[in-house]
Amino acid sequence: MKIAVTGGTGFVGRHLARALAADGHHVVLIARGFDARDTDVRDLYNVTFAPIGTSSAKELARAFAGCDAVAHCAGINREVGEQTYQRVHVEGTQNVVDAAREANVPKVLLLSFLRARPGCGSAYHESKWAAEEIVRASGLDYTIIKAGMIYGKGDHMLDHLSHTLHSLPLFATVGLREKAIRPVAVEDVIRILQASLLDNRLPRETVAVTGPQEMRLSDAVRQIARILDKRVIAFPFPVFAHRILAWFFEHTMPVPLISSAQVFMLSENMTEPATPCDALPDDLAPQTRFEDSWIRARLPKPQAFGLRDFRCNFRLARR
Repeated sequence: MKIAVTGGTGFVGRHLARALAADGHHVVLIARGFDARDTDVRDLYNVTFAPIGTSSAKELARAFAGCDAVAHCAGINREVGEQTYQRVHVEGTQNVVDAAREANVPKVLLLSFLRARPGCGSAYHESKWAAEEIVRASGLDYTIIKAGMIYGKGDHMLDHLSHTLHSLPLFATVGLREKAIRPVAVEDVIRILQASLLDNRLPRETVAVTGPQEMRLSDAVRQIARILDKRVIAFPFPVFAHRILAWFFEHTMPVPLISSAQVFMLSENMTEPATPCDALPDDLAPQTRFEDSWIRARLPKPQAFGLRDFRCNFRLARR
């Protein structure tokens, strides 16, 4: 099959592209090309790289030509310059749907967020919900994956927690009473995406995807610290103070340690979807547990945060 993947150089997008290409499928990798964490994915056999974003339905339609489905994985967790939630999540999704219709692509799969919903006070959550509504009203076959916290090799969770523990043995929980999470391994998410794209599973369904274990983020931090043979002190920190830190990191780090959207996410339970969803079949339910051997194999090389991680974003924001 021929599958287009938007956000193809992002965390989930590149994992999906690699899995599809490895199985012999032709992948059209769609990305602006700014993410340089894994440039090798662009040159894989069976992969065609289209260096475009989602701002032009006409460009997308040309890239979608001959595709059997589109996996719409493009998204942001902070706003920088013209890359706003409205433009990327809402207008970008509308462009993807319009382009799929123009190119006669029968199916769109949307990677959304577990807690996306309207009227909650978070522009991230609300824009993700708006994207879901666009896809549901498209008239195309679709699957919407409302995923919780996704982790794995090259992610923000394991990478940032590892770098933090190598930099400073402190971890501030979001809120004085820490909320629960159910982190899901990227491999489990990819298996679900492939079932939908290749086997026509989950047609016209919206499903929630969470991991098999409920925990607190501080539990994950302590576990990673133990694997790294590091000591860590976890302490409660109010949500409003995290919002101040998020503002600082968003303005000083190309990949912020924590964003405002992530503060909102972690300030509420991330174990159940915020809106009703269709049931995920048992055979597709995530099974990977947050275990030492699995984590150890996916941690980045030992490295503390340095000046390279604090390049100023203001020039980028003016683009």
